[in-house]
This record gives sequence, C-alpha cells and structure tokens, in this order.
Amino acid sequence: MAGTRGEPGFVDLYTPKIVTVLRERYGLVDLKADVVAGLTVAIVALPLSMAIAIASGVTPDRGLYTAIVGGFVISAIGGSRFQIGGPAGAFIVLVAAAAQQHGLDGLMLAVFLAGLILLAVGFLRLGTFIKYIPYPVTVGFTAGIAVIIFASQIKDLLGLTLSGPEPGPFLPKLWALGAALPTLNPAAAAMPDAVAAARGAIKSPPGPSAAREIAGGAG
Repeated sequence: MAGTRGEPGFVDLYTPKIVTVLRERYGLVDLKADVVAGLTVAIVALPLSMAIAIASGVTPDRGLYTAIVGGFVISAIGGSRFQIGGPAGAFIVLVAAAAQQHGLDGLMLAVFLAGLILLAVGFLRLGTFIKYIPYPVTVGFTAGIAVIIFASQIKDLLGLTLSGPEPGPFLPKLWALGAALPTLNPAAAAMPDAVAAARGAIKSPPGPSAAREIAGGAG
C-alpha cells in the first residue's frame, strides 16, 4: 500500500523485511550466504552474551537464551535485510551498573522501557536525526567504552586477587587494581602474551628466504 506522491505507506514501511525477501523468491544461494553471515555473527555474539550475563550477576546460560531468542525475533520482524542483531560491548557497562544498583528486576524494567522508547522512535521516524550527532562524539563514546571494558578485564588478565568486590566506577576500579598488583599471577599474565605471539606467528607470511625454500622444495 503506497502513500501519496509515490511515497511508501504505513504498511510498506513497517512490513518485516523477511516478508519482502520471501516475496522476491528467496533461493538456495541466499540461504547459503545467510548461514555464513549468521555463523559469523554467532561466533562473536554468543560469547559476548555470556560475558554480559556474568557481568549482570546471572549464569552464562541466561545470556545464551537472550541471544538466541533475541536473534530470532530481530530476524523475524526486522526492518532491514542487512540488519545484524546481537549484544553490544557497550552494554556491559550499562547492564552491570543497572544490575548492581537496582537488581535484576530493575534491569528487566529498564530493558522493557528501552524497548518501548525504541518502538516510539521507530514509529515517529526519529532515527534520521542521528546524522546531526557529530562524528567526534561517536568516536569518543566508542573509545571511552573500549577503555572501560578493557579496565574490567585487567583483574582476570593479570590474575589479581582483590581484598573486596571490584568497584564499578572507572577511577576507583583502577585504584583497587593498583593496590592488588602484589598479588599478580605470572602464569595468568603470560598467557595473553603467548596467545598473541602464537596468533602473530600464524598470520605472519614467510620471509623471502623461507619462501624460496618452500618454492624450491615444491619444485
């Protein structure tokens, strides 16, 4: 159903894209591409969902349930054929803080209200105003979240033992981690370096001499 002057109507705008795609004779090639894309997203989304669940104070399986159910819902009623549904690393900070201050009931209420706000934004078509947010604001927000997430992993990265619960705010967290440095576990601290070295060795191409030896042996 189209609106006036050739503009799409309400039904056209809010019809789930999966319906539109199926009308276009969805084929085996499309299915193969979607399976590969889905597996690629799942490799990142499932571990991240479990990490967010652990940060929220619940068991990892809750994160798996949320990622699976949410993924199906987003795929079924999403409005874009190239839409990716899954957890965002920035939510770790927000979810952990909400669960710590308001409990799981408060967290669920916040998620429900956030969904209602997103629905209202979609129906009012306010997403176009995102273009007015300056690029440095987006980059700064993303970089800040990355720093906070990295700080949240220092305790496990170095095998530190804290005298109490790990603080949520950034500066008190750094202070507590610094005070716990004498408890550093050398084996835990060496593990990331070993993994990074192994990944680098696997990805590094052979040098010129090695390449000539390989070519000579093949000949």
